[in-house]
Amino acid sequence: MLEITVEHTGQYTLCRPVGELDAYTVGAFREALAELASSPRLLIDLSDVPFMDSSGLGALIGGIRRAREADGEVTVACSRPTLTRLLHTTGFDRIVAVADTVEAAEAALLDPVD
Repeated sequence: MLEITVEHTGQYTLCRPVGELDAYTVGAFREALAELASSPRLLIDLSDVPFMDSSGLGALIGGIRRAREADGEVTVACSRPTLTRLLHTTGFDRIVAVADTVEAAEAALLDPVD
């Protein structure tokens, strides 16, 4: 089961999925990201996602693409070594900033380096 919390901080929108992101749960994540695509700044915190398969990764990439098409900025926080390795291995970290903590992702989001 996947739970998704969304928090609007005033400076950015925080999307925090909790649970496995796989073919069975990806629909809810995809819908949440679609609803957040118009957010000017979006931080996705994957710290409570113990497992993500290719469908979860695809939804994540699609959500980031939609946000960028709406001129939004996106960063990802991920403290889980297995997911961080997946994001680095697939080259995901070349399209969006990936940080170990929400605080580091927030800093990258609010003060992007061009």
